[in-house]
Amino acid sequence: MVTKQYAGSPDEADLRRADSLAREIFSDVANKWALLIIEALGERTRRFGELRDEVEGVSHKMLTQNLRMLERNGLVERTVHATVPPRVDYTLTEPGRALRRTVDLMCDWTHRYLGHIEDSRRRFDG
Repeated sequence: MVTKQYAGSPDEADLRRADSLAREIFSDVANKWALLIIEALGERTRRFGELRDEVEGVSHKMLTQNLRMLERNGLVERTVHATVPPRVDYTLTEPGRALRRTVDLMCDWTHRYLGHIEDSRRRFDG
């Protein structure tokens, strides 16, 4: 399926439409690695290795893919420094920082309801 280019139409921002650009963006940023990377970047600039250490369990390949996707969507800025060895820094852009506020709310929600969800799972599985 080909995603339409955004031309300002409300249909293009409708997550319920399969060809919606908004749906594609939502799908990109709503994956577990992207959310964790956004949270790890926070208000700081970080190097690739720092991010890999911060986001426990992420593989080199998944971190690279997600950083590229976040950069493509304008949420992360990548800066390459001409040093030997090369140094690459990542930082959230203004839209990325705005999204991080939503990610922070999701983290707060998770902490608040973790016990409830765990109890519900135990009852459901039992």
